[in-house]
Amino acid sequence: MALLTFIGAIQQVTGSCYLLESRDGARVLLECGMHQGCRDDEARNREPFPFDPLSLDAVVLSHAHIDHSGLLPRLAAKGYRGPIYATDATCDLLELMLLDSASLQEKDAEWESRWRARLGKPAVQPLYTEADTELALQLRRPLVYGAKTEVAKGISVTFHDAGHILGSAIVELEVHDHGLTRRLVFSGDLGNTCSPLMRDPAILDQADVVLMESTYGDRDHRCTPDTLDELADILARAHREGGNVLIPSFSVGRTQDLLFYLGQFYQQGRLPQQAVFLDSPMAIKANAIYQRYHEQFDPKDRALLAQNGVSRIEDWLPVLHCTPKSDDSMAINRVKSGAIIIAGSGMCNGGRIVHHFKHNLWRPECHVVFPGFQASGTLGRAIVDGAPTVRVLRQRIAVRAQIHTLGGFSAHAGQSQLIDWVSHFTHRPELYLVHGEREKMHVLQQALQERLQWTATIPEPGEQIAL
Repeated sequence: MALLTFIGAIQQVTGSCYLLESRDGARVLLECGMHQGCRDDEARNREPFPFDPLSLDAVVLSHAHIDHSGLLPRLAAKGYRGPIYATDATCDLLELMLLDSASLQEKDAEWESRWRARLGKPAVQPLYTEADTELALQLRRPLVYGAKTEVAKGISVTFHDAGHILGSAIVELEVHDHGLTRRLVFSGDLGNTCSPLMRDPAILDQADVVLMESTYGDRDHRCTPDTLDELADILARAHREGGNVLIPSFSVGRTQDLLFYLGQFYQQGRLPQQAVFLDSPMAIKANAIYQRYHEQFDPKDRALLAQNGVSRIEDWLPVLHCTPKSDDSMAINRVKSGAIIIAGSGMCNGGRIVHHFKHNLWRPECHVVFPGFQASGTLGRAIVDGAPTVRVLRQRIAVRAQIHTLGGFSAHAGQSQLIDWVSHFTHRPELYLVHGEREKMHVLQQALQERLQWTATIPEPGEQIAL
């Protein structure tokens, strides 16, 4: 029988990776994500792959976020030359995100090597390079939603809209092995049905095995109107107090949601700030890709934009200033009040947001808004958990700004949405919880038992199951 090995995002949120092997010898890697978080987690990215990259027939991706795709360049550097299957929009976003990741890897290694040289220590090598990334990008094979495609002997894939970010997919894999057909469904990251722009996740009802994410398995998100009212109150308070508003945000997905909502505020006369800075070259480029695939937006949101005579998110928010160049980014720090600054990275482990923290985090009149999940071990998680000081750019900074978390803006499904999605499967397939912190998985496991009388399994790292 076919085997599935749980490699990454097992009892943790990042590093998504699963290996599917048929009895006929076909080997398909589902996801190739980067571990993110504390130093120990990130060190795992340098460990040898627990499989031979040359033995793989194909790689299948649910979407472009780095925790699902970020080790593809390293896979290519180790010799993999097979196809990488993803949706058409994901293939475009991969170029943007992986080249940015490679640039960061090279710059971080160069910076660290200079620091180590002063201590008489040897230089470090980047995890991968832009050249490695170009190799990986040449392997992309775009597919459209709903099209069944054979990706290896006896293994076919069909992508369904996951509603998480542009191009995100629920992955349906069929394994035809010695006259037996088995169906594996991986949820990918399921979208929050309250998020703007994206359609609701597709409903599937047939599977033998289901892998379901559990990032927010322990709770539901606040309803969108209440969350928007809270954000509007924060913006009004910051305007009165004379401080800036900093919003760490993922460049793909969360940023576009925020721009849509801020545009709504502007159109409704609820945006007191007269300057919104999008300080993320990657997010600026992502906006262009979102525009290219605008036909995949939720119809009601497309209609709203059209009714106001705009088609681009940027036109929806006239006070938006995009700052792709580093000089423009540094100039923002001369603005001491009245600005909303959206910058990456989403979990504050790098990117331009840390420079804005250096200039604003210690100021009590400033506000920091976290619109999404902060993984354990990240700078963002330390701030959310109430650390009085944090280390930013090798300096100790006091956290005196007012800190806010807005879980209602999450692009992930909440607990009830997860349970509703999986409840549509008939004949009770085997259910495995992945992509979540252990304690959140246990809460979701108990909720599934109580509401659906359905036993879900939490796999161990490296565990194998037969399909």
